[in-house]
Amino acid sequence: MDIPGSAPVPLLEVSDVTVKFGGIVALDGLSFSIDRGAVCGLIGPNGAGKTTMFNVVSRIYDPTAGKVTFEGHDLLAVPAHGIAHLGIARTFQNLALFPTMTLLENVMVGAHSQGSVGIWRAIARVGASRENRRVRDWSGDLLAKLGLGHLAHVPAAGLPFGTLKRLEIARALAARPRFLLMDEPAAGLTHSEVDELGDVVLQIRGDFDLTVLLVEHHMSMVMRVSDKVVAMEFGRKISEGSPEQVRNDPTVIAAYLGAEA
Repeated sequence: MDIPGSAPVPLLEVSDVTVKFGGIVALDGLSFSIDRGAVCGLIGPNGAGKTTMFNVVSRIYDPTAGKVTFEGHDLLAVPAHGIAHLGIARTFQNLALFPTMTLLENVMVGAHSQGSVGIWRAIARVGASRENRRVRDWSGDLLAKLGLGHLAHVPAAGLPFGTLKRLEIARALAARPRFLLMDEPAAGLTHSEVDELGDVVLQIRGDFDLTVLLVEHHMSMVMRVSDKVVAMEFGRKISEGSPEQVRNDPTVIAAYLGAEA
């Protein structure tokens, strides 16, 4: 909690996080923070450790050393199944959707992570009429906000990849998160779809008062939508700052182009 007159407490603070897999050091003393309401881009060449860091924050991996706090509380003490109740949600690079379900039903699965009724009972409308109506209305509203309202009752199978990416975002938002982890959301999209996705990221940040951690290879999108960028190489932070600062950092340029810093 922020104290009047004091510096704001970052929503997320990563402090000296190290992750080792046997003899391999995937993260090496990584530290950075994200302020409330910011979009933070996490970038780096393949093998830099971005996904490992993402999986630490989303509680898939436990670090070997270091600390991660969310709103000043120890995030590492929370199991993976408990982060939704803290207000944390994520999207996946490889879509984890239910292809035979409609778009509305897919979003309802995400919404019921915050409800008192089980997912499958709610979708089957068993003993959950009031909550089910509330969840269906909320899920329908999300689809409409993301331009998918006309497809609400269409099965996900066979729809264009860009549409499914938006569905994945809608499902993550259904849990009413305050902090959204986006794992390479532009992967597999066309150039025009990447541009549209950047607009979506900025839209949902404003509409839902979100803080966003964005792991992405599309540098033009990252630099356009991020308030802050953290650049990594070989598990270490090599630069942190505004998109302009990181874009012009000789160390970052060398990491991407293979030149001498």
